[in-house]
Amino acid sequence: MGGAMTWVSERTLVAAISNGGGFGVLASGSMPPAVLEAEIAATAALTDRPFGVNLIVMHPQLDGLIDACLAGRVSHVVLAGGLPSAGVIRRLKDAGARVMCFAPALVIAKKLVRSGADALIIEGMEAGGHIGPVSTSVLAQEILPDMRDVPVFVAGGIGRGELIASYLEMGAAGCQLGTRFVCATESIAHPRFKQAFIRAGARDAMPSVQLDPRFPVIPVRALVNDATQKFLEAQRRVIDRHNRGEINQKQAQLEIEHFWAGALRRAVIDGDIETGSMMAGQSVGMVTREQPTREILMELVEQAVSALVERQRIGAGT
Repeated sequence: MGGAMTWVSERTLVAAISNGGGFGVLASGSMPPAVLEAEIAATAALTDRPFGVNLIVMHPQLDGLIDACLAGRVSHVVLAGGLPSAGVIRRLKDAGARVMCFAPALVIAKKLVRSGADALIIEGMEAGGHIGPVSTSVLAQEILPDMRDVPVFVAGGIGRGELIASYLEMGAAGCQLGTRFVCATESIAHPRFKQAFIRAGARDAMPSVQLDPRFPVIPVRALVNDATQKFLEAQRRVIDRHNRGEINQKQAQLEIEHFWAGALRRAVIDGDIETGSMMAGQSVGMVTREQPTREILMELVEQAVSALVERQRIGAGT
């Protein structure tokens, strides 16, 4: 699966992933319903293969986005950014769509399956963008052995086929990769954004820092740049103003959250790699050049197959 990356996972890349034998997923991000409906139609015009759409459950126009998916006859909908209600899952399923949900823990995975989820995605903290506190390998060990009722896809920090093979052997139905496709030829990401990925190593992709527990910051893993330091300075200024009684806690929290508004688009589309948000997973060190999407997919498959064949050879004692 292609991970849904806002501004990156649009029609061109999604269609290329599906045409190449993978499963592309459109990132709806903050799109209004009409824009999403047009993007679905544009993607369908580029591929006759199945693809999915990622919806953020906290989006204020979620019902309209669901309508857009149903109008576009989207076969699979990925619900992200929160725990979806059973009603939302049922509405999609009643209309014929398959529903995939993110499960950050085994107890939530079981709850989602009871609510009707057709498949699950478990994503560890090595991933790019908004992350949780648990690593991919730990989540896989926690969830895969006890979750056999529905397909489970593993995500977060995956950049080579050998690791995909390992998760398949553990019981995963497949893996989701995002960072690996940012530098695909078909990706519309700005050349400067792509070059930053090609130059970066795993240690350059760091989670954002929270300065004060009174003002929680949802961790976002991204390449460190000037904006990283400015975000810390912005937090300090806002916290100082709150401590002086100039703004209340809600106002302070909103100001901190507003810092990154538009920052991802500035980086991905405009190429502002100094003040934009450079969301990237730790697998960014395995992105070494720009490649066609089909070539990336074939490379991953060949690595996975080679690993499985080698294990069989060793097991047979040959």
